[in-house]
Amino acid sequence: MVSAPAWQPLAAARLSPTAVPKAALNFLPDFLTARAFKGLTMPALSPPETFKRRAEFLRMASRGRKIAKPGFVMQFCATASQAPLRTGYTATKKIGNAVARNRARRRLKEAARLVLAGRDLSGVELVLICRQETGRLPFEKLCAGIELALAEGRK
Repeated sequence: MVSAPAWQPLAAARLSPTAVPKAALNFLPDFLTARAFKGLTMPALSPPETFKRRAEFLRMASRGRKIAKPGFVMQFCATASQAPLRTGYTATKKIGNAVARNRARRRLKEAARLVLAGRDLSGVELVLICRQETGRLPFEKLCAGIELALAEGRK
């Protein structure tokens, strides 16, 4: 009578479909290791200060100038003080579920961070409102739209 063991021998366990992905995570390809990124540096672009409270968003909605562009709506308000740039980001439930809203908001935040970096916008407050196409619009068009809206708002 021939019987097989109920447990897998060690050699077979290493080749099982569940063990292979776990073992593969221990060995990263060279392009993902820290050695590959040793000489590269990212520019230090800090994001602007953001609105935190609902009252600040409502104040901007009531007195800010609204500029609509593909992918977002910008509420622009110039203040008399020379306070640093402040921004706010919002996405309504019309956009979709939480995953779609968060993706759209993250893309808008990153585009604004890249466009606003290095600009002297003291005394300016911005609120960027996501639209349906914010998550799908090409990133370059999103950045170009923010630049156009800033130029239009500064007039």
